[in-house]
Amino acid sequence: MTVRDHIDDSHLSRYLETTARALATLRIVAPERSFSRKLADDFLLMAGSYYEDALHFRDTGDKVNAFASVNYAHGWLDCGARLGLFDVGGDDSLFTLYE
Repeated sequence: MTVRDHIDDSHLSRYLETTARALATLRIVAPERSFSRKLADDFLLMAGSYYEDALHFRDTGDKVNAFASVNYAHGWLDCGARLGLFDVGGDDSLFTLYE
């Protein structure tokens, strides 16, 4: 038995779907010409890149790296939401908000 056997397909799918919903929900609220906007764009780029990596790893059967990547992706989204770079509509089921 390998480590890959411990990550169930439905568990991985649930994390991928949650992160896809989070990506579709958020809206960048940092002003266009601000340093915060640069941060928001960068956070979103990192989240999207890790999410795409997760899909690639899932499609190649590497569930361990897929699971790690989707969690990194969502971490970037949560961080952006907590810093106020993203408006997430107060959704504390998709995001970890401060209050």
